[in-house]
Amino acid sequence: MAVTSEIAIFAVHIAYSKMFREVFEKYSWEDVLRDIYAKTAADVEHALNTRKRGLDDFMALISPAAAPYLEQMAQLSHRITQKRFGKTIQLYAPLYLSNECQNICTYCGFSLDNKLRRKTLTGMEMMQEVEYLKQQGFDHVLLVTGEANKTVGVDYLRNAIRMLRPHFANISIEVQPLDQEDYEQLIAEGLYAVLVYQETYHKDNYKQYHPKGKKSNFDYRLATPDRLGNAGIHKIGLGVLIGLEDWRADNFFTALHISYLERNFWQTKYSISFPRLRPAEGLIEPKVAISDKELVQLICAWRIYNEELELSISTRESALFRDHIIQLGATTISAGSRTNPGGYAVEPESLEQFSIDDDRTVAQVRDMIQHKGYKPVWKDWDRFETNQHISHAV
Repeated sequence: MAVTSEIAIFAVHIAYSKMFREVFEKYSWEDVLRDIYAKTAADVEHALNTRKRGLDDFMALISPAAAPYLEQMAQLSHRITQKRFGKTIQLYAPLYLSNECQNICTYCGFSLDNKLRRKTLTGMEMMQEVEYLKQQGFDHVLLVTGEANKTVGVDYLRNAIRMLRPHFANISIEVQPLDQEDYEQLIAEGLYAVLVYQETYHKDNYKQYHPKGKKSNFDYRLATPDRLGNAGIHKIGLGVLIGLEDWRADNFFTALHISYLERNFWQTKYSISFPRLRPAEGLIEPKVAISDKELVQLICAWRIYNEELELSISTRESALFRDHIIQLGATTISAGSRTNPGGYAVEPESLEQFSIDDDRTVAQVRDMIQHKGYKPVWKDWDRFETNQHISHAV
């Protein structure tokens, strides 16, 4: 069945699906790819001019046929972002707690087969990192670890959140996928959001990038947002690693996933990130390249398709690119990032997960945002102890 006809029955099917996997398995990677590349200028113009956009419109906006419309897309994306988010940019910092990992992933510097010295922060070392980040002004922190359940499992994460909760308004994590009960424990400690990237939705090729470890289980990872939604998490962040497979098809499946989640877990907020494969120890070269122009097209397509999503750009991207993309649709960026455990204050020279491109200081990024006429937002929502969200603070 062609993808365009499948999209027509998507809204009916989704109301009766219990897991995203049931929706995902209705689609063929090859059919999706064919339909994206078959989109025409007329399809793009419809997507730009319609008042209510669906998955078929998103497919048109990410297609090669949309390339000549990039200026129009950028202007529309800018207007939509201004209307929904105003002239604000939220800042966050990744805090790497450990580079220990039990997986072999062909694109990650923390991969088990990389012969590097492993490091997991102690409680005292965490607080040294926290002190540095607080001095920089951060109130929103993303805790990152490798996937090593015995070393940085639920108990370690629960203790970390408990220690850091008095110091940050928002704590997010990007760690190994967990069971629903585990997420419920972490939410009770004050966890705000979870970022979990499928890396690629190309199921047939997924295994070649993840040959060993729990991460090689495609279906368990695919079901992680379902478990998060059932656990009652406030925000879920999705994305794919751009460079593994065709970025257009991977982002269509991400949009399919978001559509499912928004209908089934409508009280949860969602964000999208756009990590491009970056140099790191022992990494493969990107299989599929995406140009800066195409990445702008992709980000604008997401904003036009879904006005409510937070769109996040990390320091993987260049300073020049980030300076411009905050005016076109991005709402959240990191600054002054270190991608190694203890990288801020404890052990700055330890091995990074990947190399960053924008190496400006936090102050320089803050000044850039203000120079562009935007306001840096250092945290999202304050909470009562009952987890009731009461005020947007800057």
